[in-house]
Amino acid sequence: MRRRPREHRRLASLPPSRRIETGPDGYDYEVRTVAASRAVKVYRCPGCDHEIRVATAHVVVLPIDVGDVDDRRHWHTACWANRANRSPTRRWS
Repeated sequence: MRRRPREHRRLASLPPSRRIETGPDGYDYEVRTVAASRAVKVYRCPGCDHEIRVATAHVVVLPIDVGDVDDRRHWHTACWANRANRSPTRRWS
C-alpha cells in the first residue's frame, strides 16, 4: 500500500524585517529586525541599559525624520515592545 503524497501547505508569511512605528514621543521610527545569526557585535540597549550579546536577536531603531545612521539604536525586542511603559535609561546622545 502506497502512501498518499502530502499536501503542500502554504506557510504564513514571515514578519517584515523593516517596519515603521510611532514612538511614545510621537516621532516615527524605522524598526529593523536583526536575526541572532546576524548579530555579531555587543550593543547596549537604551531600554534596560544591559548588553545585547552576540547571537541575540534584537531590533535596530532609527528615527525617520531627524538624524542619520549614527542615531540608530539597538534594543532588546522586549524592551522596544514595552517602551511606552518606561523611558530609556540613557540619553540618546
